[in-house]
Amino acid sequence: MSHLRGPAPADPPGPVRARGVPSAVRAWAEALATAVAGIVTMLVIAALGLWAAGAADLPGGAFLSVVAATVLTAAGGSVTLAGDAGIIGQADASLDVVPLSVTLAGALVTAVLFLLPLRHRAVAGTGELLGRIARTAVCWLLLLLLLTPAARHDFTISVGNDLADRIGAELGSTPTVGFHADVPATLGVGLLWILALLVLTFVVSRRAPLSPRLLHFQDSVRPPAYAMVLTLLVYVVIGLVVAVVELFKEGHPDDVLAVVFLGLPNLAWMALGIGAGGAWVGHVDKAIGLPVPHLLDQVLVGHGQQTVDVGSLAEQDGRAWLLVAVAAVVLLSAAFLAAVRSPARLPAWRHAVELAVALALTLLVVGLLTRIAAHYGLSLIGVGDLGGNLGGEVTVEPQLLRLVGVGLAWGLVTGFLGSLLARGVRHRGEVPGPETRRPPRPPRPPA
Repeated sequence: MSHLRGPAPADPPGPVRARGVPSAVRAWAEALATAVAGIVTMLVIAALGLWAAGAADLPGGAFLSVVAATVLTAAGGSVTLAGDAGIIGQADASLDVVPLSVTLAGALVTAVLFLLPLRHRAVAGTGELLGRIARTAVCWLLLLLLLTPAARHDFTISVGNDLADRIGAELGSTPTVGFHADVPATLGVGLLWILALLVLTFVVSRRAPLSPRLLHFQDSVRPPAYAMVLTLLVYVVIGLVVAVVELFKEGHPDDVLAVVFLGLPNLAWMALGIGAGGAWVGHVDKAIGLPVPHLLDQVLVGHGQQTVDVGSLAEQDGRAWLLVAVAAVVLLSAAFLAAVRSPARLPAWRHAVELAVALALTLLVVGLLTRIAAHYGLSLIGVGDLGGNLGGEVTVEPQLLRLVGVGLAWGLVTGFLGSLLARGVRHRGEVPGPETRRPPRPPRPPA
């Protein structure tokens, strides 16, 4: 009967070629497109924020250099500040702050495009996934390396008096301050940054395929991780709404736009930590001139370290207690969502523990990302700051143990309550049992 069979179907295209394009070329093209889109997004957001902050007026065409340095910092790179005041003086400067608006925009675009070719697959081999991650990381590091020469500039600082400036120039003590990218640190930390982002993308997204060896982790890891990422994004959206209101109410829209495009997640995620009971300590000197909300400015400005928590904020404005109510609503909603996305038979205590660990880790990362340390000072003959606008300091440091502690507490409570609330809701992927299925309708009698 073999002569009755039709011709054997042709084998599907193998891994070597697909649609006339070698798979290796296509894979590298996808990785490069993902990295380029992420970096370009970060460049655009950084440029808008710095333009709103007035950096477009910097002398010597420094705007593009500052944009490049901001993107490197947002992508995990390192930019070193250095000063010089000649043979009789010294200029000192340092800056440690992550522009999280730039970071978040680049991370979202990179993650979405990275998952795009995998969106129709449920399982993928470990080698394939590692290969995609490695190719994207290589392209990302290459782009960071290309940005490092642009992230360099030197500024000459006037002391505010023409005669003093001329004397300083004659004595070789004209103060200058500049910045340049630290290439080894930029590539090293930048590699960790992109790897952490891609791993987090697989951990959070249900559409991301996993290797068969990791499938049993998705039910216990993905729901709380997804809930925490969604919590952070919700806080950014809330912050954006507040910023829009302030944009029409305040008389300085440029400052609001600068915060939105550079540091909105910094403030929004601090609000999450403060509303949950966490705290930051720090000090702000107005000589630095960084745009911060008026309420935060009132608490931090002063001598010595000031504590920023819901109590200190409420002393300036009683509406700060709303941060606690917002945290309760958002975290309970996140716990409910995580419970719905978890297996139906997961005990409430285990769901509470998983959410507690996830929230504690989230607030720990928030604390590490929102720290600020900025200083600039000028001294002559090694004696002190000259004062005025030539010296200043901003420090905001998280109390990490307190953040982790309140994260564990809130996670346990909201996780347990969220699990109880989700019991009457069909869980994702759950097939209703016989007792929950609707009985079939009886047939209608003939007319």
